Amino acid sequence: MPKLRFPHPLTLLVACTLIAAVASYVVPAGEYERRDDPATGRRVAVAGSYHRVPQAPVSAFDALTAVPRGMIDASAVIFFVFLVGGAFAVVDKTGALRWGVERLTRALAGRAALVIPICCIAFATGGALEHMSEEIIALIPAILVLTRSLGMDALTAVAMSIGAAGVGAAFSPIDPFLVGIAQKVAGIPVLSGATFRLAFLVPALAAWIWATMRHAARTRGAPSAAPNAPVAALAPHHAGVLALVLATFGVFVYGVLRLGWDFEHMAALFFLMGVAAGVVGGLGVSGTAAAFADGFGSMASAALLIGFARGIYVVLDQGHIVDTLVQVLFTPLGQLPLALSALGMMVAQTAVHFPVPSVSGQAVLTMPVLVPLSDLLGLSRQVTVLAFHYGAGLCELLTPTNGALMAILAAAQVRYEDWLRFLAPIYVLLLTLGAVAIGVGIAVRLS
Repeated sequence: MPKLRFPHPLTLLVACTLIAAVASYVVPAGEYERRDDPATGRRVAVAGSYHRVPQAPVSAFDALTAVPRGMIDASAVIFFVFLVGGAFAVVDKTGALRWGVERLTRALAGRAALVIPICCIAFATGGALEHMSEEIIALIPAILVLTRSLGMDALTAVAMSIGAAGVGAAFSPIDPFLVGIAQKVAGIPVLSGATFRLAFLVPALAAWIWATMRHAARTRGAPSAAPNAPVAALAPHHAGVLALVLATFGVFVYGVLRLGWDFEHMAALFFLMGVAAGVVGGLGVSGTAAAFADGFGSMASAALLIGFARGIYVVLDQGHIVDTLVQVLFTPLGQLPLALSALGMMVAQTAVHFPVPSVSGQAVLTMPVLVPLSDLLGLSRQVTVLAFHYGAGLCELLTPTNGALMAILAAAQVRYEDWLRFLAPIYVLLLTLGAVAIGVGIAVRLS
């Protein structure tokens, strides 16, 4: 039986854009009214306000123009990826990164199995704290050098970075984008139920670590450098460049968590790191510029895929059919028994996340619709938040409209179908765990 094989990610995303355009002819156009919500600082949908609007079909040519419009919408992320790629190309050109990884590999001799759980826990923590996703693109070059030096494949690098971060976010007790905004819209105390969610994060992360280690063991090959090969002597500039990289990541974490940095700030930081690394590493002005250009080229595909992915939502929004999809998916849930209604919410939130790849955008669109429904059913609003949390959060691990995921797969040269093949069994297990959490939440009357 031939293996499932998807087209190139660029082909896949363009096809999804055209399918979205076709849907604008078939799916009735409709909208919810919006209001400004002072609790979230965003415009949220008004429950019960859905109404039909004139059909706004998107032509094939308009669908193609959605691609550059998507790139404009995602420009901050795209340029962040370019500058990160350029900066790490400079660091790699100095030889410091490979020297440091060789030293680390030597230190981990016989203990390589520790790399996966340590990295998974670190990235899951980032996902749980601040929904880390696009920021991981900055780390992919270093992670790939590390995993290859230990004989692990690129898919392992993706799994223990963006994969672990996705699990951490999906089961997070405090993620401000998944949990915080949804709870604000639902009118329940922010961070309430954190202990309950933490109790399910632990087994979820343990399952992900196990799946990643199992894959790494099955695909383990020879290290990219022989373990007994002599390590190059430490050049004076190596230590300076590595110290610069570590300091940059320290500032990066502080800026994101404490200063509320956006992608423009992060991009500027890594650009500065690349320039400084070129100076410290002795590349000179011309050598640094050439290394940046090489890095731009290596990240071009990954960066532009983010814009192509965004273009799908641009088409759906232009056709005024996103709200219709939400209305169609959620309206039948009121006819189901309580437990099935809650599980149906999780499934529906998974489906909605394909056309609405922003979790915060999905929260302000769907929660105002679901909260009145859950009140009528006698379903705890906290459980309604859980259904959104697990449905939308876990879907980020697989949807091609997740630009960060597609960019990281492209940067690591991992095919989308290979990722899905690895993901499928553990994804089912995680969804089951989410369903169990919802069932327990109903049983204990989580509030």
